[in-house]
Amino acid sequence: MTTHQQTVTICNKLGLHARAATKLAQLSQKFSADITLELNQKEANANSIMALMLLAGGKGKSVNITATGDDAELALAEICQLISDKFDEDE
Repeated sequence: MTTHQQTVTICNKLGLHARAATKLAQLSQKFSADITLELNQKEANANSIMALMLLAGGKGKSVNITATGDDAELALAEICQLISDKFDEDE
């Protein structure tokens, strides 16, 4: 089983709020890989909107993303892209 990791900075104005967490969880659920986000020694399953929101990921915070499984590389790339694209939000 392959594991891929990457650290990305949250760059949207509102951070990992409800709408952003929902988009991230919906994207994560499309993959068979296990995906976790880590911020300030707290971990969250990327499939869980509530867990993602509890990370309290504000703008400028770096989050470490780990994906393990068959499609881990693709999952990690798409999640990092979503975060880099500011969750497709108009600011």
